[in-house]
Amino acid sequence: MSQQPPGKRAGRVLMILAWCAALFLATRFFGQWEERQQNPNAEVVSQQGEGFIEVKLVGNHQGHFVASGQINGQPVDFMLDTGATDVAIPVSVAQRLKLEKGFGVTLSTANGLSQGYRTRIDRLQLGDIVLRDVRALVAPGLDGNQVLLGMSALNKLEFTQRGGTMLLRQTTK
Repeated sequence: MSQQPPGKRAGRVLMILAWCAALFLATRFFGQWEERQQNPNAEVVSQQGEGFIEVKLVGNHQGHFVASGQINGQPVDFMLDTGATDVAIPVSVAQRLKLEKGFGVTLSTANGLSQGYRTRIDRLQLGDIVLRDVRALVAPGLDGNQVLLGMSALNKLEFTQRGGTMLLRQTTK
């Protein structure tokens, strides 16, 4: 049996370690890139003017407006949904946020009928826009961790969509 000199073995080990490190870094890079593609508004920027606060959101690669925000001081990801009557929260997110259970409701969704319950959000924040006492519902059929930001929140704002961006404006006077 022939044995390799110690320097050659060390070089092979270092080469394997370098490949492992490269694969790890590539995985991290592409994972973060994919996250940015899903939520290009992870850090929401606000602009304040005389009597208003504005937030400008960029659509993701699917054309959805996803943005990071807060419910009752806890971080959440919102997907703006002008077709949803209320803010809709997945059960797992509602449990994490410790939202109070209100009365039960039958929800009509694209997947059919399901049973959910009403709740209220004391404080909803998107950038510097803060909404108080927002009507919401907890939807058991809603998968994932995204909260649908429906019209019970959006009707408190002015919003316009143009060219892949959405501008939300809250008047402060």
